[in-house]
Amino acid sequence: METQIDVSKKTSSPYSLKNRLLRVLWAIVYRLLFRLTPRPMVKWRAFLLKCFGADLSLKARVHATARIWAPWNLKMGDYACIAPDVDCYNIAQVTIGAHATVSQYSYLCTASHDHTQSNMPVIYSPIVIEDQAWVCADVFVAPGVTIGTGAVVGARASVFSDIPAWQVAVGLPAKPIGPRNVNPSEADEQSGSAVERGD
Repeated sequence: METQIDVSKKTSSPYSLKNRLLRVLWAIVYRLLFRLTPRPMVKWRAFLLKCFGADLSLKARVHATARIWAPWNLKMGDYACIAPDVDCYNIAQVTIGAHATVSQYSYLCTASHDHTQSNMPVIYSPIVIEDQAWVCADVFVAPGVTIGTGAVVGARASVFSDIPAWQVAVGLPAKPIGPRNVNPSEADEQSGSAVERGD
């Protein structure tokens, strides 16, 4: 039988020498100075990520057990959150907007292999999670996906195409099932009452 898939015919590495050296250095820093940090040391972890080129607000939260493949391909807005045990495989850029949350065990995967070519080369495309979106626990997000502003992706869904803004999506593959309706929180109501009182 003729062999159609032959991964021994590897092309040259898509990663530069600088990229590979940076990843070795980051792996050392991650193991020794990032992963072992207590939960409250949010700003220290943000500082380490920024030292390696991350574009993130110091108000963003990245938990110690989250895995970031390449900090220089990570962008996070104010109060954006990457929860414990999230795997951010960001060969391409991952952008997480302000007040957006990626919950525990989720996998942000910006890369795959081109199965139409015999040597299956690496292909990659950015992921964008817009402001106020919520990626619930154990969600897979595929390369090239945009999750719209305020959207919610339900637990254990797999997202292979864009999710519109302010929609709730569930399933495999994830599909919108209805709008996300947001009610005022107690904090909002108390804040509004204080404004009315002139506090």
